[in-house]
Amino acid sequence: MAIGTATRTPWWAWAWPALAAVLLALQLIWHIGGWFAALEAFALIAAVFAAVYHAEVIAHRVGEPFGSLVLAMAVTVIEVALIVSVMIKGGSETSELARDTVFAAVMIVCNGIVGLCLLAGGMRHREQGFQLQGANAALAVLIPLTMLTMVFPNVTVTTPGPTFSEPQLAFAAVVSLILYFSFLFVQTVRHRDYFLPVGAADEHCAPPPNSVAWTSAGLLLVSLVAVVGLAKALTPILEEGIARAGAPKSVVGIVIAGIVLLPEGLASFRAARANRLQISMNLALGSVLATIGLTIPSVAAVSILLHKPLTLGLMPKEIVLLITTQLVSLLTLGTGRTTVLQGIVHLVLFATFLFLAVVP
Repeated sequence: MAIGTATRTPWWAWAWPALAAVLLALQLIWHIGGWFAALEAFALIAAVFAAVYHAEVIAHRVGEPFGSLVLAMAVTVIEVALIVSVMIKGGSETSELARDTVFAAVMIVCNGIVGLCLLAGGMRHREQGFQLQGANAALAVLIPLTMLTMVFPNVTVTTPGPTFSEPQLAFAAVVSLILYFSFLFVQTVRHRDYFLPVGAADEHCAPPPNSVAWTSAGLLLVSLVAVVGLAKALTPILEEGIARAGAPKSVVGIVIAGIVLLPEGLASFRAARANRLQISMNLALGSVLATIGLTIPSVAAVSILLHKPLTLGLMPKEIVLLITTQLVSLLTLGTGRTTVLQGIVHLVLFATFLFLAVVP
């Protein structure tokens, strides 16, 4: 049944979030290990598929570009809460957590998700189009946002190392909020037409009724909380496995970021395969902007108020990858038309990121 014509929620769309929530509650109460981890992993993946379904229902109800904001904002807020909670409980060993998570999210979205979407869409539809003004607006915010928050700490001299002083950190937080909410204003109010699908291809069926949309909103929240909670519960097992394999500890952050971004990635992929590349780009670029624009101010506030150490500056290798990704994004998304070539280029960069994370 098409999402737009659905009058009730299918059984699996509520059963899987319920299963994931129950397993998460059991884990929090009894800290079950062993075989229970395999069941948690299954429930996590199932909750991701349910989250994507509910996000698409809500998106079809509210329309673009508001629909793309639903999933991006929901995932980002929960991800930020997870990072902040770990920072508050942890000590100096968590000072690089926010930086590693944000950088991993940028690489996963800008190269992994975007590359996969462009490749899949190009293979199925040869050439796809999207609103050039919308992509340029997103990149115009993304580039200074990443440079100001993750590169500038390496060149400031008030404090040693890749860190900001408290006034500099507060300034970076304010600038991040200004840039992100300015983008939201342009996307949803001032130039909303820049982010709408080209033509009327997406008006293929009537939107679902309000009752279905509200049900999906609640189940989406349950699904996302379960995804993030189960990801956190499985983190010790991941850390142990990665340590046994001899891989760097930063790989843990990549795995966690990838799990948290699964709902957005799958939704973007489905949109690209359905020849709705504009929605795919709205999801991908909007999610990475939300990740940086909300994470940096949140961790900055925690660092200043609780005097927690915070390292934001990237290492030279990561800076090169970041700048290369920005330049390639300007070129591949700078025409408003994409083919498989752009997808392959971004996926090669993503493979480079993963390889250098394991073999630094």
